[in-house]
Amino acid sequence: MSDAEFYQRDRRLQPPALTPSYKTSVARSPRLALISLQNSRSEVTGPVFGHDDIDPIDNDLIKNYAKTGDPVGERIIVHGRVLDENARPVPNTLVEIWQANAGGRYRHKKDSYLAPIDPNFGGCGRTLTDENGSYFFRTVKPGAYPWRNWVNNWRPAHIHVSVFGAGFAQRLITQLYFEGDPLIPLCPIVQTIPDPEAVEQLIARLDMNASIPLDSLAYRFDIVLRGRRSTMFENRLEGN
Repeated sequence: MSDAEFYQRDRRLQPPALTPSYKTSVARSPRLALISLQNSRSEVTGPVFGHDDIDPIDNDLIKNYAKTGDPVGERIIVHGRVLDENARPVPNTLVEIWQANAGGRYRHKKDSYLAPIDPNFGGCGRTLTDENGSYFFRTVKPGAYPWRNWVNNWRPAHIHVSVFGAGFAQRLITQLYFEGDPLIPLCPIVQTIPDPEAVEQLIARLDMNASIPLDSLAYRFDIVLRGRRSTMFENRLEGN
């Protein structure tokens, strides 16, 4: 694997660290300008994961925590590909997700929302991408939930996603939302994103071709990571 650095981030697409309308950003945003550091060799060459790190049902959130039956909720499939900025697949990379249950409640001791805990739903899963960069999860659609940002704010249904990529410097942690959710434009967290096209990239699209009749709807969510700086062929990408 090449030790070449990854593309630098385009911070114009990223939310500013300090966004007063998103209240908790005020206390945890840096007060001084960020400093860009040279990537170290370990940041561009690791980590490496193998199938020995993954159990066969880690990507099936309907089964991987169930004790007395299936969890309650709308059964869905979330799938897609992990690509770099040159549209090349990123194989054998770890994709992790975590989410609330169908009622909007996380399995976390500090979540005090009135929706009940589902005894058959843990809300966490992981998988490795295949040689084409493809990944696949089976789960239930998470519910919306209220939060004390202002008087009556609600988070849209969402799933948290972590992707390691080919190196630590390529790691991405984000959230996916679901097509057609009317809470997306009302969410103060989503409103911190300055570019409307960047918001669109966070929305998983209904994919009827991948749905399972009488079982599960499917949503497609492709993930694009930072690409490698590479030597051009006569200043074109052809041949790379």
